Amino acid sequence: MSTGQTPGAIAWNKFRKNPLAMAGLIVIIFAVVIAILGYSISPDQSPYANNQHLELSGKKPGFRVNVLKVRKNEQIEKRGFFYTMFYGRSAEYEEISYLNYTFSEGQIILREYTDIPEKEEFYRYLNIPDVIFALAPGSVNNIRISADSLGFRLISSEEINAPLALLMHKIEQEHLIRRTYYLGTDRFGRDLLSRLILGARISLMVGFIAVAISLIIGISMGAVAGYYRGKIDQLIMWIINVVWSIPTLLLVIALTMVIGRGFWQVFVAVGVTMWVEVARVVRGQVLSLREKEFIEAAKVLGYSDFRIIMKHIIPNILSPVIIISAANFASAILIEAGLSFLGIGVQPPISSWGGMVKDHYGFILAGKAYLAFIPGFAIMLMVLAFTMLGNGLRDAFDIREE
Repeated sequence: MSTGQTPGAIAWNKFRKNPLAMAGLIVIIFAVVIAILGYSISPDQSPYANNQHLELSGKKPGFRVNVLKVRKNEQIEKRGFFYTMFYGRSAEYEEISYLNYTFSEGQIILREYTDIPEKEEFYRYLNIPDVIFALAPGSVNNIRISADSLGFRLISSEEINAPLALLMHKIEQEHLIRRTYYLGTDRFGRDLLSRLILGARISLMVGFIAVAISLIIGISMGAVAGYYRGKIDQLIMWIINVVWSIPTLLLVIALTMVIGRGFWQVFVAVGVTMWVEVARVVRGQVLSLREKEFIEAAKVLGYSDFRIIMKHIIPNILSPVIIISAANFASAILIEAGLSFLGIGVQPPISSWGGMVKDHYGFILAGKAYLAFIPGFAIMLMVLAFTMLGNGLRDAFDIREE
């Protein structure tokens, strides 16, 4: 019985009544937002979140440490919000972890952080102006040379005229901070939360690009095979069966070896190996539609084959294509994670969930299983979300009466 609603509205009403499908959609939307914001919400905004502190290696979630920010003596180009969001920005400060500090004779003395159970303590001596000021490029007329126990350095006129007490106060207010690592640190002392956020980008980008490539190739070949049939159909089906018979992971590995290891190569390799399933589904749908009355009417009206396929056939087979795309998205995430785990996927220092598991699976027996568990859980959650989304779409597009 007709309800006066469009097919899309009916499908959406059925979809939103499915709690598992809605949960999967919410997880995916949340992950997409996190991936887009990227560096702008990442605690470590350095390129690839690759700011390493080896003394903080393998710290547990919630770890907190005192940090002194020391101004780098180099020119850091200012970047806008959107550039930072997508590419990150170079740090203006070097960060030094410390246990305690004191001021003495124009210097700040840090007792550096270490968790090595030794009696020896490590101290670092820094001139107070060095912590705050950077040498301005080109300001040769306003600098002088000063010798101290640490060697020679350039001092600007700004440093010379600033009262020492004011500089000490500025350090305490702006340069001495307490940093929290909410998910802990990896084996190189990098912020695990930042690496996880950027890893979401890689997984979603692999999914989107691989699915797009598979749809372009799969829909094209499936539509041609189903519409023209005959020898063209036999040739395309032979190609499909050959590719289908090769294990997906082995085929991706072979393609990766041929076109090289890297960022875009993985996307292409995964996409090129996922089109066969799309092509089989599209071919079957086109075979059933090409005998319908409206297709025969289009032929009688003299429409070209290209117009019939693009305007009349493909719009009517989008439902199963959308459903299979959700499943392929989940498969692409798993394949990328597997390739990165094997070391032939996205290469360091780019953050990848599979690479994070690879770097830390040995820590499972060292009492730090969370280093591998957290990215592994992220992979599982994303795959589960797309699986539930696919199942929900399948039920929503089911036109049979309940």
